[in-house]
Amino acid sequence: MLSLAVTVTLTAVSPLPAAPRPAPAPPPPLAFGPCPSSVPEPAPPARVTCGRLAVPLDHHDPHGPQIHIAVSRVRATGTPAERRGVLLVNPGGPGGSGLPYAVTKRAKLPQSVQRAYDVIGFDPRGTGLSTPADCGPMGGLFDAPGADPLPRDGHEEKDHLDRLRRLAADCAHTVGPALPHLSTEQTAHDMDALRAALGEPTIGFLGVSYGSYLGAAYAAAHPHRVGRMVLDSVVGPWSWHDFDVRQARALLRQRATLFRWLARDPDRYGLGNTPRAVRLAYTRVRAGLARHPVDGFGPAAFDRAVYRALGRTERWAALGDGLHRYLRDGTVTGLRPAEDFAGPASRTYEAANRVVKCADGPGPAPADVLADIRRLRRLDPLPILTGLEASACAYWHRGPAHRTPLGSPHAPPALLVASAHDPVTPLEGAYALRRTLPGARLITLEDDYSHGVFASRGNACVDDTVANYLLDGTQPPTDVHCTGPGLP
Repeated sequence: MLSLAVTVTLTAVSPLPAAPRPAPAPPPPLAFGPCPSSVPEPAPPARVTCGRLAVPLDHHDPHGPQIHIAVSRVRATGTPAERRGVLLVNPGGPGGSGLPYAVTKRAKLPQSVQRAYDVIGFDPRGTGLSTPADCGPMGGLFDAPGADPLPRDGHEEKDHLDRLRRLAADCAHTVGPALPHLSTEQTAHDMDALRAALGEPTIGFLGVSYGSYLGAAYAAAHPHRVGRMVLDSVVGPWSWHDFDVRQARALLRQRATLFRWLARDPDRYGLGNTPRAVRLAYTRVRAGLARHPVDGFGPAAFDRAVYRALGRTERWAALGDGLHRYLRDGTVTGLRPAEDFAGPASRTYEAANRVVKCADGPGPAPADVLADIRRLRRLDPLPILTGLEASACAYWHRGPAHRTPLGSPHAPPALLVASAHDPVTPLEGAYALRRTLPGARLITLEDDYSHGVFASRGNACVDDTVANYLLDGTQPPTDVHCTGPGLP
């Protein structure tokens, strides 16, 4: 449940002209101190400190109830002349905790960027230590084994919609009146309150995956406060449900690539020497787990494991080994993730993910949810529906009337980064979002199949181009195409 008491009283009164509200006072400077144990220590001489920022639950009602945003900071290690300001970082989601990210992402940034920027992490509202969302059982999402998430007939489709309805009801029951305020648009206003509390005229921003969507929302809400903005692994500017469906189609293309890759080494993986043979082995694994789950690991858990593995090619070998081990001796040791899906961190992530997506715009109709699943099944009888998270918005309580605005012609030009074959945030999203950010340039890592590029894939062409932009504002004159690593 949200760690927030919000009281809403509805009283029938005659409408009166609304008196203008005084503008809220500027936030006091942030007080930084020790961090919680979840935040690792950076390598010396850098050090990390943390603080809490009070913000309105609803920025349109600045004198209403407040919540607190957890913030972390690693100061720039260079000279005063090298300093370029602050760089807020967000790891994605929605639902991802950003408090440790100031340390973990900073460690991968080029040294020149570490010397130039105070790197600022924060848990967006509804996540981590910032008023974490709790949606209770989420319609049975954490059941082990859970129901098969892939409906194949009318009866299973009815059950699927019922689970979505119960998930939405669970969120409404536990989150309550705060439900419409845990949105990306409100988080963008939190970012500007953080900017003001840090005493900065503008903020630099590095957003990965969902972080790119958050950055575009900040540009829409506060275009004149945008410094240098890098949006990596870009989410397209569609409704969340439309994005999820596009992702599901890209995952099918990626899985076909995986099957071809596993077939190249039949001696290692034992799944066959053709993509068709590997697919049949994969199908046997899923069907076996659907009939007889192993220690609570059934088809839903299997699909989650595959979904995660498809996003990064360095996870493919472990997935292939796990498939082979199950077929050989019936164990799921190689498929089960280390983190408990029903653990506290995962529950907060999954709750915040749905709450944010459903607060960002009107949801699909239930009939559209089923129509999209049927279309995916026509493409492939075994689609991976794990990422269709916004389908729960079909039954959302307190749903918004409009979508979160993205981008602005008044913001300075941004730099977008994408992997050519990223299945989690397909490349088409970068081209579409760029149209909301005039003057933006796009760096594409060609012949790459993974999610997350800058300071992640170890590509000098990407990293040097982004670092130059962050340090002196230099944008490449045209889009950049960097040579990627290909498949492992």
